[in-house]
Amino acid sequence: MHYIWKFKRLSPGKLVTETGESLQILSFGTHNKHAGPDFLNAKIKIAGQLWAGNVELHIKSSHWYAHHHEKDAAYNNVILHVVWEHDVEVFNSGNGSIPTLALKDRIDSSTLAAYNNLLYRKKHFINCENQINTVDEFFWERWLERLFFERLEQKAKLINAELEHAKNDWEAVLFKMLCKNFGLKVNADAFLEIANTVPYTVIRKNSVDKKLLEALFYGTSLMLNENCTDVYFIELKENYTYIKHKYKLVQAPFKPKYFSLRPRNFPTIRLSQLAAVYHSETSLFQKIINIRSAEGFYKLFSVSTSSYWNNHYTFGKQSASGARKKISKNFIDLLIINTIVPIKFCYAKSKGKDAGEEILALIGELKKEKNAVLNKFESIGLTIGSAIHSQATLQLYKQYCSKNKCLECEIGVKLIQ
Repeated sequence: MHYIWKFKRLSPGKLVTETGESLQILSFGTHNKHAGPDFLNAKIKIAGQLWAGNVELHIKSSHWYAHHHEKDAAYNNVILHVVWEHDVEVFNSGNGSIPTLALKDRIDSSTLAAYNNLLYRKKHFINCENQINTVDEFFWERWLERLFFERLEQKAKLINAELEHAKNDWEAVLFKMLCKNFGLKVNADAFLEIANTVPYTVIRKNSVDKKLLEALFYGTSLMLNENCTDVYFIELKENYTYIKHKYKLVQAPFKPKYFSLRPRNFPTIRLSQLAAVYHSETSLFQKIINIRSAEGFYKLFSVSTSSYWNNHYTFGKQSASGARKKISKNFIDLLIINTIVPIKFCYAKSKGKDAGEEILALIGELKKEKNAVLNKFESIGLTIGSAIHSQATLQLYKQYCSKNKCLECEIGVKLIQ
């Protein structure tokens, strides 16, 4: 019913209310996704009289009372009750009668068939899995771009909240976002706790010494609370004890995890690399704002772990000797997608600028991401060409497909129509 009303899919012909008065719809109103009537600011004429107000939708008229709208003053401005089946007259809290329009006999059967075919047929993955590849490329590309920026807006909410908490210290917020994303999905929360626990001023003051930064990161995340006789570990522990006392620091509430991670993503490796970034670069935020190409970021983040990790993945357990563990291009791509682009987006908005073209150009240089959801989309015939496509497709799945919100998805609406 929301689909029918929102997209004006009523069958042609004269409309009348359930009391037999002529009804003309001048404006269907705007879809209200919050509390209150379903559609706001509609305009109708009943028996020639113009009315402006809201529209409420129910399957049966009696649901008005089931939802207690007759006691709610927020529904006193409802000018039309649209139902599938009319079974009782309804009144608002002021005892005013609400005109009713019943749709049961006013909808073309093909409209119902198209709707049911999309939302209720048997599926393996998503509702439109057998139809999505019939949508023309231009329409699909336009929707993907909108989805990409919709996803950016969601990421921006966290950044703006952190910015307010940090009193507009962009460097401090960048540090928090980098910490979170250096932890990947498994350790995002644990790494973010490091940034929440250690004031960024302490990071600034100790960035001249890489080992001090490492001591801060490992110590804060409870990773130095074990027994190990390696010289490197003992030195880190001594440094952290000194720094902790000097700045009156506390530790994070929980340790990072190792489970299900490849060795190169172990928290020991990623924290050493993060320390290397902040040791090698001052004014990191401004450099990120100024760099416009993926190649520039590959150079900026081209750092390695401390030499101890050449032949270790965890403290005290030696592995095969190898070269220093540099941050890979694939990992930098993830940093660009999840940290750098959202930061650039928020900063431009804070300055009243539009960074849309710069962001699209930057992320367009990156290869698409790979995961189970994207693999399934490709298996049903969708082409995912770049990181723009992969980010947009993830937004599509998480915010629309998995929540059955086909009526809010441009692809779903187009297929029904």
